[in-house]
Amino acid sequence: MDAATAHLVDHALRTDYAALSEHTVHECKRRLIDTIACAIGAYDEPLSRMARAVAARCTGTPSASVWGSPVPSTPEAAAFANGVMLRLDDISDNYRVKSGGHPSDTIAGVLAAGEALHAGGASVINAITIAYDVYCGLIESFDINSKGWDQPVYGVVACALGVGRLLGLDREQMGNAVSLALVPNMALFETRAGEISNWKGCAGGNASRNAVFAAFLARDGFTGPPAALEGRYGLWNITGQFDWAVSVDGNAQHRITQTHMKSYPVCGHGQSAVQTAIEMRPRVRVDDIAQIHVDAYRMSVELMANEPSRWAPATRETADHSLPYVVAAALLDGEVVPQSFADDRLRDPALAALMQKVTVAEDPDISARFPQSWSTRIRVRHGAGDETTHEVRHPKGHIRDPLSDAELETKFRGMFRGFGGDAQCHAVLDALWQFEHAHDVADVLTLLLRRN
Repeated sequence: MDAATAHLVDHALRTDYAALSEHTVHECKRRLIDTIACAIGAYDEPLSRMARAVAARCTGTPSASVWGSPVPSTPEAAAFANGVMLRLDDISDNYRVKSGGHPSDTIAGVLAAGEALHAGGASVINAITIAYDVYCGLIESFDINSKGWDQPVYGVVACALGVGRLLGLDREQMGNAVSLALVPNMALFETRAGEISNWKGCAGGNASRNAVFAAFLARDGFTGPPAALEGRYGLWNITGQFDWAVSVDGNAQHRITQTHMKSYPVCGHGQSAVQTAIEMRPRVRVDDIAQIHVDAYRMSVELMANEPSRWAPATRETADHSLPYVVAAALLDGEVVPQSFADDRLRDPALAALMQKVTVAEDPDISARFPQSWSTRIRVRHGAGDETTHEVRHPKGHIRDPLSDAELETKFRGMFRGFGGDAQCHAVLDALWQFEHAHDVADVLTLLLRRN
């Protein structure tokens, strides 16, 4: 393997549960709780049903579950279906420095492999921690999105290393797992451009599926190209040379402790916009709004207000990546929830009319504070000419204003409510808070089986 691949592999092999701090373990359990909440909250969505139907066609041993479903599947197909569910409502965790993405996408693959292997909770926590270090490490190191490549490029490598550690792969096999994950699976950023399709919510799950497949291939003796990063046609040929940061030095915390959670089911760049609109709504006369102006940072404008489709979204995927839509919905309703993107809401004439009053611009000062601050400022002008202005710098769930454990449980209970009863919800939460003590993570995931 090349030196850049060896750097990733050696980090994965030396990361050990016994050396993880209590804080890292606790934060990993918080991400597990958040991720399961996201998936269960989307269980009855049409795309979730479609993904479960795909998984139901795939059988074999070892097997893994699609969360909530009694039908077993292969680890690869379970990783895909669970990955689709956890991303569908766009309320899973987020990390952004030079590029960005949703590192909890990797949990779908790691848990599927852990369940298939009957691994213990501590081993799975260690594997998830590895995956987060690799996923977030590239985000810190290089803006691969600007080259036209999407999150699954680093997600598939991160997940393959986490799964490889669970499988007990040796150093050479781990290098092959990285190569077998990366070389066949370069994903285009076109996923997030224009009118956004179903694939936006499937891309991370597909990366997890491919990662599990790659790790199992490596275990079974398959080899991949030996220079997946540094070779003549490797990743560096596209990006140029860069150092993929994964090391955790001294008392530094693993990257799983630093990801942002979401309070609203919209693109991460719209979190502060929604919160700003909700907080200012009591001071706004919604029926008398003449104009709504949104000041945001460059990335928010580029992804959520970059073309006409963002003012007339035809799909839920476009709507939750539209600043005009999420701001108008928050001002009209005082909330933004998954139901805010139902088909009838997308066609609501009142919402459409309010969107046309929205203008969006980059504010250089706000851009200069990003990514440390995810600010949005909204100015509402009424018919009489008076104005109301409000700004949120760190939306709730941002690492500088994190969800408390109690607030995270509230989010979990809210997402679980349409899926199962209070007793089941309590049992799942209790098991996830005690996840490191599970002898077999399959026992924890069995608790998710839908009872009605």
